[in-house]
Amino acid sequence: MEKLLPLLVAIPLLAAFLLPLIDKIRNGSGISRFLAPLVSLILLVLVFRSLTSTEVTYWMGGWTPESGSLGISLILDKMSSFMLLVVNVVAFAAILFSLNYMKRYTAEPLYYCLFFLMLTGMNGLVLAGDIFNLYVFLEVAAISSYALVAFGCETEELEASFKYLVLGSVGSAFILLGIGIIYNQTGHLNMVQITLNLPAQNMALLMAGAFFMLGFGLKAAMVPFHAWLPDAHPSAPAPISAMLSGVLIKALGVYALLRVFFNVLGMSLEFAHILMVLGSLSMVIGVCLAVVQWDFKRLLAYHSISQMGYVVLAIGVAGEMMVDHKLKIASLALLGALFHLMNHAAFKSLLFLCSGATEYATGTRLLKQLGGLKHRMPVTSGCLRVAALSISGIPPFNGFWSKLIIVIAVFQAGHYGLGAMTVLVSFMTLLSFIKVQRYVLDGDPSPSVEKAREVPFAMELAMILLAVICVISGLLLPYFKPFLLDQAGSVLVQNVHQVIHVAAGG
Repeated sequence: MEKLLPLLVAIPLLAAFLLPLIDKIRNGSGISRFLAPLVSLILLVLVFRSLTSTEVTYWMGGWTPESGSLGISLILDKMSSFMLLVVNVVAFAAILFSLNYMKRYTAEPLYYCLFFLMLTGMNGLVLAGDIFNLYVFLEVAAISSYALVAFGCETEELEASFKYLVLGSVGSAFILLGIGIIYNQTGHLNMVQITLNLPAQNMALLMAGAFFMLGFGLKAAMVPFHAWLPDAHPSAPAPISAMLSGVLIKALGVYALLRVFFNVLGMSLEFAHILMVLGSLSMVIGVCLAVVQWDFKRLLAYHSISQMGYVVLAIGVAGEMMVDHKLKIASLALLGALFHLMNHAAFKSLLFLCSGATEYATGTRLLKQLGGLKHRMPVTSGCLRVAALSISGIPPFNGFWSKLIIVIAVFQAGHYGLGAMTVLVSFMTLLSFIKVQRYVLDGDPSPSVEKAREVPFAMELAMILLAVICVISGLLLPYFKPFLLDQAGSVLVQNVHQVIHVAAGG
């Protein structure tokens, strides 16, 4: 697997530039539309191969510690394997959905170029073994996403993209400042060398942690850093909305935050409490704003903020319990956080694809202009019901189990008020999606849906794939938990010697 590791970055990077070139040579034949899912499938096969691998380090150019100098390293451990699986499964579904959906847009080869550049950045960030290249890959993914949000080139898309660009650049600047302070304090950028050379806690390290918290908080759209998300997600094409909400805010925000605070700097009680506050605010404010929305995609965007609040709250509780040496509760909280991160990628990506299919067939995404689609679009309607039940926490779907684990961990940590709040937020989420099903699927059809028909097969297949994941990840949790979720969480809970081994391949 060591020799295959750089291919997870090189293949999408090569595809990003070759697909438009091949399409140009073939006189705009649209061949990129057929090659894109093949490239994504190859990546998916490599990712599944990585799940059975042990911890692997790949040193670019052969610059290893044994050679007397350090180069750029790519690290594959159980945490990065888990995140690669989440990113590339959603990317494969989004590519399938794009085959027909993107025909309504011009410059399809440019779309696939930007899509694979974004995927390159996310795969590279997940595998990065040094903190500066984590930032470089983060920027590759972010800049590609800025352009993809504006892909429609209408006023709404351009305004949303500009706001996303400005706030995303502010977040990147905070992250770069944090990296500069860490380099000043340790003289290293490699994660293991930073861990080995960290000085005693001082004001500079606290400032670096604060910058990372601000930067990754902006990338993850945590309240109060969420202003860009409600405009960016609805404005983007549906498959890009699925990528932004399903995996981008997780890879650029939550995953990077986990790596930095658990595997490099170490979690402090103060930062754990900050995460708990940010997670709680995101849950409550996100769901309250979602309930009053009538634009389907904007409603889903606010639910992204709310659902990521669950993950951030669980991470904060895990950090607090680790500081207090209550590792069983910390492990339970991280299990809930990672499982909900995976589940959210599935059901929220599915919801955005369903909203895209609805708009594709009817020409509108306003709830009050829809209705009666369960008869005209049975596949889309069935997938939408599965996703709505999953995000609402209805058993036996996956969202129920991850929310239940988080609630139990919060109660076991002694935060009874926060535990009650998570249950209330889940109830409000259910109310919101009862409204969605009432106005989109049930009732009498409005004039805008009189001629609506089911979407093409490739779009159906993408939605069915994610719907099946929502079902089986809830029903089969006891089977995949030991080799996927537990091992990913153990990377974050290990003692300092094990953390050093994982963070930079020994």
